[in-house]
Amino acid sequence: MRYVEQKGDRKSLWVKAVKERRGFNKAAVALAAKHARILWAMLSKGTEYQLVKA
Repeated sequence: MRYVEQKGDRKSLWVKAVKERRGFNKAAVALAAKHARILWAMLSKGTEYQLVKA
């Protein structure tokens, strides 16, 4: 959350948009939920994180 203003990747742009629309706290919760869903999918499928380039 600290560095999204300096980055231009897809996830940082998404966080920045959520933060502008909903505020800092809701953006932090949304990012945590997104990470939880990614981790759950990785653990259930037995895969590694795959960075998607825009």
